Amino acid sequence: MSVSTPDASELDAETAKRAGGSDFAARLPLVPRLALRELRSGLSGFGIFVACIALGVAVITGIGTLADGLLNGFAQQGRTLLGGDITVSRIHRRATAEELAGFGKLGSVSEAGLLRSMARVPARDDQALVEIKSVDNAYPLVGTFELKSGKALADVIAQPATAVVAESLLDRLRLVVGDTFELGGKPIKVGGVIANEPDKIAARLAFGPRVLVSTDTLLATGLVQPGTLIRWRYAITNDDDDPLATDAETLKSFRDAGFIVRDRTNPSPSVTQTIDRLRQFLSLLGLTALLVGGVGVANAVNTFVDRRRASIATYKAVGASQSTVFRVFLTQIMAIAAVGIAIGLVVGISVPLAIPYFVGNDFAIPLAPTLTWQTVVIGIAYGALIALLFTIWPLGQAERVKPAALFRDDVGGSTSGALPGRASLIRTGLVAAALAGLTYAASGTPRISMGFLAGVVVILALFWGLGTLVTYVARRMSRPRRPELALAMTGLAAPGGLTRSVVISLGAGLSLLVAVALVDRSLVAELEGRLPENSPNYFALDINKNDLARFDSEVRSAVPKADVQTAPMLRGRIVELNGVATDKAKAPPEAEWVLRGDRGLSFAETLPKGSTIVSGAWWPANYSGEPQVSFVEDLAKDLGLKIGDTVTVNVLGRNVTARIANLRRIDWESLSINFVMVFSPNTLAAAPYNVLATVRLPKETTAEQEAAVGRAVGRVMPSVTMIRVRDAIEAFAGVFGSVMVAVRAAGSITLLAGALVLAGALATAQRRRIIQAVILKCIGATRRKLLTAHLVEYGLLALIAATLAVLFGAIAAYVVTAFVLEVSFTLSPTAILLALAVSLGLILTFGALGTWRVLAARPVPYLRSL
Repeated sequence: MSVSTPDASELDAETAKRAGGSDFAARLPLVPRLALRELRSGLSGFGIFVACIALGVAVITGIGTLADGLLNGFAQQGRTLLGGDITVSRIHRRATAEELAGFGKLGSVSEAGLLRSMARVPARDDQALVEIKSVDNAYPLVGTFELKSGKALADVIAQPATAVVAESLLDRLRLVVGDTFELGGKPIKVGGVIANEPDKIAARLAFGPRVLVSTDTLLATGLVQPGTLIRWRYAITNDDDDPLATDAETLKSFRDAGFIVRDRTNPSPSVTQTIDRLRQFLSLLGLTALLVGGVGVANAVNTFVDRRRASIATYKAVGASQSTVFRVFLTQIMAIAAVGIAIGLVVGISVPLAIPYFVGNDFAIPLAPTLTWQTVVIGIAYGALIALLFTIWPLGQAERVKPAALFRDDVGGSTSGALPGRASLIRTGLVAAALAGLTYAASGTPRISMGFLAGVVVILALFWGLGTLVTYVARRMSRPRRPELALAMTGLAAPGGLTRSVVISLGAGLSLLVAVALVDRSLVAELEGRLPENSPNYFALDINKNDLARFDSEVRSAVPKADVQTAPMLRGRIVELNGVATDKAKAPPEAEWVLRGDRGLSFAETLPKGSTIVSGAWWPANYSGEPQVSFVEDLAKDLGLKIGDTVTVNVLGRNVTARIANLRRIDWESLSINFVMVFSPNTLAAAPYNVLATVRLPKETTAEQEAAVGRAVGRVMPSVTMIRVRDAIEAFAGVFGSVMVAVRAAGSITLLAGALVLAGALATAQRRRIIQAVILKCIGATRRKLLTAHLVEYGLLALIAATLAVLFGAIAAYVVTAFVLEVSFTLSPTAILLALAVSLGLILTFGALGTWRVLAARPVPYLRSL
């Protein structure tokens, strides 16, 4: 009798049929063909794996897509937001006729003046800080300015001494349309209420309600004097694709004259930078969620490997190499990871489309949904690298185990104890390096991003180590006599137990939340406590240098023991560092702000209060040599400046170069008068300037007496702007509170990833716990005792995770507050209780669901399988 032997083509066809029944499968190489066959069982057991990958990718892609949409909308609407195609602006000095003619060569021009002052109602002795904007008849060149009355703006403000105002000013000063208030001591009639100001976002940060007047009305108030902190802004329209390429030589002459030039493609660099910083920060949180979720990925892969022990043993028994086994199962797992990445991409890309349904038209910046290939590639790359990082190790462990050991261990155990081979260790290192490289390349602040990534890795490693330590200690502790407690301790000590997974999954997320809460509490305590005691009560702006004695007299007439400190103040822009133009200088992100826009400048005979010289020396009294400047130490270091270097600033259209004589450290917390740059008196004393003053009142001063100081100055010196520091601090506290809420919400994503890992860990342990419960029931254990044992174990895990989270969160918060923010650290019991509550809630919720399934399982099927 003869027996026919199938040839290779028949075997391939049979393999293809089993893998999917298609000719396509038969044409695949061996590894993907075997992986496809293994995938026939579906995604069972990989739900948490897919969810962890999808969550992180969705956050990273969603934030990237949202930021792209905001920046694209910003660019598309830039012409309207800016008020033209180009704007040129300068502090202090209005454009000359020659400069206006230069603007006119580029297109239509509209002039606006922007300054802060006090609006007063003398009859009630009431006042409010306002943002004044003067405009000409051409305003607005682009967009539509709307009044609630429907009247034309030009018709209303053309009336003598008439303004249109933000509705909040009417509420603040208890006014209605038709009433009058004073600007600079001159009565101004309320002619209407602003409904829409198209170029509002292009103006500087507003601290008070808008008051819009004609240029003639502003000049009639007397507020504009030499040295007044007014910004003159000129909007220009043209039809060029690249507005700044219209006439490069002309634009250069504007910059040389002290003007700041902006174009419609980036109407507000500060807003653009804020969006970029937000993208970077939230993307790092998404990466953190991916790293925490990676623990769930590793758990899922370990479970997958344990369930595929028979397949692995079979492959090896018939001659498959370790490399083949590794590649087959890596291909299968990465195919499943691709599902999670795809889900994350879809969810992330949908974020900008969903936002209008939640916020409507209230979004501050126009949103133009945009999908860039960079955002998609970064999301895919992060998801794939995290999946690889947490997959290679457990697969490397499996490839090291011999077939005989796998068959003998078919009933229980795990491959997790084996050490991966050298190839897997090298692969893991390469993937980790690639992840770090991607983080470095994708971030606008590499130093911060790499530090953040390193911190997260250290935290995860510490929690993993502590989880291992808890398991080690639990194994060596004597067991309590009560069976329930003994079972709970056994659960903590089990080799494949929940301890490590729970500690690392919840610990990282809770640590972040605790750190955020403690930083929040420390800053609020600083604002509510020491700052109001040490800080001035008022900052006074635009005091004429000839009126200093009068100002001092008015303040002391209201509060005789008041302490008044003054300093001359101008505004100027740094244009060169050591002869190199600032637009060509490479400054780190944390120091860029000092080179953008204009800065406050001052000059002084002696070292300002609150400053300490750390290198160099202060100039002598009556110094008359080469212009010198004192620079802040930390910014000088960031900009690469040292003693003897030169700094060129443009003041009132004139470039002034000074040599750095010394570097100062400033105690900004004291809120004393201080500036980044303080010049020798002979440098700026001849320039027109006004004076900035701080007013400190005795501690026993009442709120009414404090208010009386502002009113006293306002009555006789209406051009002086009195800013109450307590109001500014409260406003900052409100903004800061909103930011911290957003940060806390974003940080919760990490905790969500931890919750997914926890759910996966409980699911992984489900079969072992059911078998244990079945055996215990057979020897007389009751449901109550099993339930008690599980609750005690979960409670201990929650306590351990929360305690470690509070410890690491407090350490992180202390480092941030003490060394970054430089404020006193405050330990908040609320943050600690919150961590405990969240930890207990999550563990007991998931644990209760798992325990219910354990107790509800029927014993017979499991007894048959033993």
